[in-house]
Amino acid sequence: MKTRDKIVHASLELFNEHGERSITTNHIATHLGISPGNLYYHFRNKEDIIRSIFTLYQQHLDSGFQPYQDKKVDVDLLIGYFDALFYTLWQFRFMYSNLVIILGRDPELNKQYTQIQEQVLARSSNILNKLKQDGVLTIEDRDITPLADTIRMVACFWISNRLTHSETTVITKTSLYEGLLRVLMLFRAYTSDDAKPTFMRLEQHYQTLAQTEQQAD
Repeated sequence: MKTRDKIVHASLELFNEHGERSITTNHIATHLGISPGNLYYHFRNKEDIIRSIFTLYQQHLDSGFQPYQDKKVDVDLLIGYFDALFYTLWQFRFMYSNLVIILGRDPELNKQYTQIQEQVLARSSNILNKLKQDGVLTIEDRDITPLADTIRMVACFWISNRLTHSETTVITKTSLYEGLLRVLMLFRAYTSDDAKPTFMRLEQHYQTLAQTEQQAD
């Protein structure tokens, strides 16, 4: 791995573990065993590193939320989407826990994030539309994009909600699985009768994972 990539991944690890606000470029350089000057050769400052992390974030979203083609809608297909959502929330949890402040201090990053979310909304709407065409969802066309937007809203602000409305000070995998189950609640209102058993299995799958993680904690 090139030094630039090492800096990005080490920063992401440290931000997630300790919070972005408490980590400086000196911390990152020390963690990697390189000089601050070497770090500044690749990045001008911490904001520059965060922008690169957001590019990595975009790549994860691009790969994980593409509309399916010529596939049977079953539990495994849906797990693929929900696992991608879980991975994104977990891998970039520092960002979701402090999103407003991070975006507020960097107009360039705010613009990048807005563009990313517009793309996410379009792809999510296409996925929901495909699920309707395949008889999985019973929903009016006019409600597809608002539903996709509501799902996105719950996902994006689940972490900050947990941090501000509970005694939780650290985000765990258990709390993220609880967030996935809330998203599944949204789907439940639009699931067709034929697809209900599939979504029940999906819900049971994530309930089991949440319980397993809770026991591990």
